[in-house]
Amino acid sequence: MSSRVYLDYAATAPLLPEVRRALDAFYDASSNEVGWQANANSLHSDGRKAFAALEDARARIASVLNVRPHELVFTGCATESSNAALTGIVLDVLKHKGQVPHIVTSTIEHDATFKTVQQLEKLGFCQASYVSPNRAGFVELESIKQAMRSDTTLVSLIVAHNETGAINDIARIGQYLSEQGVLFHIDAVQALGKMPFDLGTLPVDLASFSAHKIGGPKGIGLLAVKTGTNLVPLLSGGGQEAGLRSGTQNVAGAFAFAAACETACSDYSVLEAETQRLRNLRDFLYEQLSSLPRVHMTVPCDAGSKNYLPNIVNICVEDVESETLILQLDLNGFSVSGGSACSTHSLKPSRTLLELGIPRDLAQGALRISMGPQTSKEDIDSFIATFEKVLSSL
Repeated sequence: MSSRVYLDYAATAPLLPEVRRALDAFYDASSNEVGWQANANSLHSDGRKAFAALEDARARIASVLNVRPHELVFTGCATESSNAALTGIVLDVLKHKGQVPHIVTSTIEHDATFKTVQQLEKLGFCQASYVSPNRAGFVELESIKQAMRSDTTLVSLIVAHNETGAINDIARIGQYLSEQGVLFHIDAVQALGKMPFDLGTLPVDLASFSAHKIGGPKGIGLLAVKTGTNLVPLLSGGGQEAGLRSGTQNVAGAFAFAAACETACSDYSVLEAETQRLRNLRDFLYEQLSSLPRVHMTVPCDAGSKNYLPNIVNICVEDVESETLILQLDLNGFSVSGGSACSTHSLKPSRTLLELGIPRDLAQGALRISMGPQTSKEDIDSFIATFEKVLSSL
C-alpha cells in the first residue's frame, strides 16, 4: 500500500482541515489579533482580546449544544471533566449535607468514570452501586431503578459506548431521574458529532465532552453544568471558569474546539448524510468480517441499526490475541485498536466485553475498527482483504 489507513477514530480523530485553518489564523501574528495569545485573565488590552476570544468560543459551542454559555466549563480533557463532575458532586453533598452520598453507575463505563467512582468509594467519600448491561450492550432503566436507594444522589452513564458503540436511552433514563430528584451525569464524548445531540432538551445535569474526538486538538475538554447544579471545584487556584476550574485557560484550544463543533455538528443535514454513509460502511464491515471463520460480532448490531454508533465495529477473533492482530495490521498499513485507547497497554481483556458475557479467551482477541470523515469504501475494502490475509497467516 502506498499510504496508511487510519481506522482508530474512536481513540482520536485527526485534526479537521477547518480546525487547522482556525488554529493557523489564531497564531498568525500578521492577523493583528496577536493579543488573543495573551492570558485571558489579564486586564490589559491584549488580555481583554484573549478573554473575548475565549468567550466567543464558549458562545459558539453553547449554540451548537443548545445550552447557555455560562453553563460550559473548559477543562483539559474529558477525563478531567468526568472527574470534576463526580468528585465535585460528592464533595458538595459531604460539605452541605454531612452525609455520604450514594452513586449509581454501570460496569461498562469508561475508566474516567468507573475508576473515579471506585476511588471515591474506596476513600469512603461515597457508596456506589454498579449495574450491568444487557447482552446487547445497553444499560436499561429497570436496572438503574433496582440499584437506586432513597439516598441516591447521582447517576453517571455513558451515552454512546466507546468500544461497542451501543447508545443508551439517555432521554428516558434522564426523565425518570429528574422525576426522582436525582442528579444525572453523562459521558457524551463519543456521541458528539456521531449522532443528533441536543443537550438543551436532554434531562441531564452534567455532561463531559472532548475536542479531539471530533477533529479538534488534544488538551481541551468541556464540562457542561446545568444552572443550579452545585459542585465543589476539583482544581483550586485563581478561580477561573466561574470558580469551577482554576488555571489559565487554553484559549487556542477553546477556539479550535468551537471550530470543530461547528464543522462536525452544527449542520444537521450534513451530519445526517455523514452518519448514513458511515452506517453503510459499518454494516458492510460487520457483514464481511463476521462471515470469516473464527470471527464473532461482540454485539448484535443489525444492518441499519440506529441503536449503535455508525462508525464503530467491534469483533472478537478466536485463538488470537488483540496485540498480535493490531501489530500485524499495523505492519500492513492499518491503524486499529483492541478497545479503549486509555487501556491499550493493558494485556487484560476488556472489562466491557467480559460484562457482556463474552468468554475471557475470546475477549482476548477483541478488535475495534472505528471510522470517520476521511474513511472511504476503498479503505474498508482494502482493510477486509488485508484482515483476511493476516487471519489466514495466524
